[in-house]
Amino acid sequence: MRGVPLLRFAAWLVAIGLVALPVVGLLEGWLATDRWPVRQVRIEAEFAHVTAEQVRTAAADQLALGFFALDLAEVQQRVAQLPWVERVEARKHWPDTLVLRIYEQQPYARWGVDRLISRTGQLFTVPGADGLQGLPELAGPDERLTEVIGFHEKVRPLLAQAGLRVVRVALSDRGSWTLGLDSGATLQLGRGEVMEPLQRFLDVYPRLTAARQGAFEYADLRYANGFVMKWPPAPPAATPARPASPVPPPAAHTGEA
Repeated sequence: MRGVPLLRFAAWLVAIGLVALPVVGLLEGWLATDRWPVRQVRIEAEFAHVTAEQVRTAAADQLALGFFALDLAEVQQRVAQLPWVERVEARKHWPDTLVLRIYEQQPYARWGVDRLISRTGQLFTVPGADGLQGLPELAGPDERLTEVIGFHEKVRPLLAQAGLRVVRVALSDRGSWTLGLDSGATLQLGRGEVMEPLQRFLDVYPRLTAARQGAFEYADLRYANGFVMKWPPAPPAATPARPASPVPPPAAHTGEA
């Protein structure tokens, strides 16, 4: 009699296996990948540096597994490894569509020699970054990245009110700030509390430039009660041209033929 329950139990196992095996096969891509293929990849993105072809190539191995076996997390990871991709959202749309939402990195500034800062404050490296134009140059220790970004955001509008455009902000290892302007001029701010001397300089800057032509070359604000500025040498005054000396008429000759 004991054999009957065992036979029933074995029959149940076989039945469960017959039902489960096709399901597992579908999910693992063993069965019917041609019956439920991924026929469409819908990409939602505002491409500037990444192409749709790059995205499809990165996801190709997973697409070949079919709709059920396709692993969304794996697709996201592979596409996210493409240069310029910040993050990826993936979902399936029945019966045959993979939907990908691609978010590209938005460069905010350069960091040091070969890295970029995204608008979310993350460092990243991409090929061809040296060809990007118009980005401000920020530099400093990596652990003070957020501080340098914040300082740039703080001083940029202040100098813009005086007609000065900041294109470079550098923080040395010793904590000294330097600003570079689009004119090529340099502002040495020093360490510690630098906003007060900077504001003092900006307050008098319009009066200093009123009687001068051209941009200054250098300003050192690391003084307690003032600052030092260097201006390019004034062009030499034009020497008035001398009037040409009159040429005497040729002398008359007399004599016998």
